[in-house]
Amino acid sequence: MPAQAILLVHGLWMTPHSWQPWIERYVAQGHTVHAPAWPGVSELGEPLDHDKAPAGLGVKEIADHYEAFLRALPEQPVIIGHSFGGLVTQILLDRGWGRAGVALHPGQPRGVLGLPLSALRAAWPVLGNPANLNRTVALTERQFHYVFANTVSAEQAARERATWAIPGPGRPLFQAGLANLTPKARAATYVDYRNDARSPLLLVAGTADRIVPPSVVRENHRRHLHSEAVTEYREYPDRDHGTCFHEGWEQVADESLAWAAQW
Repeated sequence: MPAQAILLVHGLWMTPHSWQPWIERYVAQGHTVHAPAWPGVSELGEPLDHDKAPAGLGVKEIADHYEAFLRALPEQPVIIGHSFGGLVTQILLDRGWGRAGVALHPGQPRGVLGLPLSALRAAWPVLGNPANLNRTVALTERQFHYVFANTVSAEQAARERATWAIPGPGRPLFQAGLANLTPKARAATYVDYRNDARSPLLLVAGTADRIVPPSVVRENHRRHLHSEAVTEYREYPDRDHGTCFHEGWEQVADESLAWAAQW
């Protein structure tokens, strides 16, 4: 495979260093990898304010932040995003960025209607309190185990939480949860499913994911089929939302990049 430029976009509750295994693997293969943090997260992967999210930080502001980063790159990279980073990946491709995109267990754009009870339960630590709209929220060990690490032991999940997890802004979850009640002109999670000019997109699901189960990703994929742009769906058995750092992540990393590199 020729050397690729790669942009990795992390998700809610994650430090950008959650990509470290992928970064090391891709760099060892000769690729150039960028993994900048969300706005309001320091270079150390820590929130700049543990109690209050940066003013107005939502999906649009996060996407704008990555678009500004892309403008400074000498070439269009492959964009790979996880969770809310997968939603941001779709937004960036819709804006004309990226040579190809891979959305791993992605947060759903406006228009995806399915919301299984497991997804509602996973998001309830934020959505259950309207005051969380303007502040950051940390997952407890029990919540992290349920949301990110339900295929491993509680002890392993606790170690992963201590290594990779940080408090996340509540606003993106409210924007995603209310997107279908918001006019598309004002919906931060809006993506044009009929954009024939966007780059190829691969949507990836895991059968054990509770917050973004396969039914949600399959519906996300079906919406994109209104476009003539290349859109494919891939599903991995027994993979939960922590697919980027759980056993077998190497297969997901290698196959995601191999798919994107063909375009």
